[in-house]
Amino acid sequence: MYQIDFSKPIHVHFIGIGGISMSGLAEILLKENFRISGSDAKSSDIIDNLISMGAIVNIGQVADNITDDIDLVVYTAAIHEDNPEFAECIKRNLPMLTRAQLLGQIMNNYKYSVAVSGTHGKTTTTSMLSQIFIEADVDPTISVGGILDSIGGNIRVGKSDYFVTEACEYTNSFHAFYPYISIILNVDADHLDFFSGIDEIIDSFHTFATNLPDQGTLVVNGDMDCLDRVTSNLSCNILTFGLQANNRYTATNIEADEMGHMNYTLVIDGTEAEQVHLNIGGTHNVCNSLAAIAVADLLGIERQYALLGLASFGGAHRRFEHKGTLGNVTVIDDYAHHPTEIKATLKTATDTPHNELWVVFQPHTYTRTHALLHEFADALKGFDHVILVDIYAAREADTGLVHAKDLTELIKESGTDARYFSSFDAVENYLLKNCKKNDLLITMGAGDVYLIGESLLGL
Repeated sequence: MYQIDFSKPIHVHFIGIGGISMSGLAEILLKENFRISGSDAKSSDIIDNLISMGAIVNIGQVADNITDDIDLVVYTAAIHEDNPEFAECIKRNLPMLTRAQLLGQIMNNYKYSVAVSGTHGKTTTTSMLSQIFIEADVDPTISVGGILDSIGGNIRVGKSDYFVTEACEYTNSFHAFYPYISIILNVDADHLDFFSGIDEIIDSFHTFATNLPDQGTLVVNGDMDCLDRVTSNLSCNILTFGLQANNRYTATNIEADEMGHMNYTLVIDGTEAEQVHLNIGGTHNVCNSLAAIAVADLLGIERQYALLGLASFGGAHRRFEHKGTLGNVTVIDDYAHHPTEIKATLKTATDTPHNELWVVFQPHTYTRTHALLHEFADALKGFDHVILVDIYAAREADTGLVHAKDLTELIKESGTDARYFSSFDAVENYLLKNCKKNDLLITMGAGDVYLIGESLLGL
């Protein structure tokens, strides 16, 4: 594998530079005086920001974008051999790294690197930790998979030894990471276009955990059924968190306030500690915050900064994000695209004052929808009204095996009001006619379903 000498900046080209993670890595290298070029299918605010910092970005991916002065090429899992730039790089025998390999090499430059993994909750927990680090004024470098208002985007380049990033299991990309502290929030069946099933996923998380050094620490959800398999034969330290009383870090007196925000008493090794006030809802976020507090304690950050950081964190964009109100209807957007995440969002919504609960759900990928069709139906039937739009293909082609209408019919069978619409305009017209005062409307999914809420609100 090509190894970057960060003391000698070179020209790095990113195929797919406009992605949330790729753009963040490009920004880190720009601030380290690397020459950065890249390409993407379409322009965006993210690309405009990179250009303003000095990057050269081409819209459209063609072989001519690979110029003679490029020293290294970085690409994502979405880029395949038939991509013209990728093919040109192979032809020229240029050094190439995956996005994860580059992130792993960047991580190795920091003494206190933290990698946040889990099927669900990575962005929120990474954001919580980021907020704690900022409150503690430790000048961290941050790479988060969403937009965090306190850092003005998805990346922050600091000058200290603190680094925090998300670590995704898809294509085993987090196996390229060798952090000082790893968090495993949960392990669930997902990305079944790559993994054969839950056993392979558990094994992948175990491999990720083995990358920790002997003096490092795995901060892991002790409530998981697969805990023993994930933690078997590890030489690092292990610290558990969760809602069961036998965990090192747990919580009691958990309550939602009148805004649906969570409050609880922190319990460490069986002893009650401080009161924790979150500025977001959901019992799952109590768990996420426990992991963040545990990491802060391991790094010697005073507890007051952890409490301040959690109290000031209002959520990352697209994580139960309040978008506005329309005729006394509250509009929320949420990234949930897995049945477990939908149930967590439903619980948060239930704790939020409302009359009737509406969701516009956009399934994400054909593989996930087909594999978890009945689980999706079970999770969505808890809403009062469910509206389905077409499956967001993302990296996949339509297999013809599943359609959003199939999910609609399953939900109808449970007695829940469910409807399918083939266009966003039709959805908006229906909502305008049928949502009533004090209803709560959630646009949900990892695709572009958020555009419906923004259109309704005129954003």
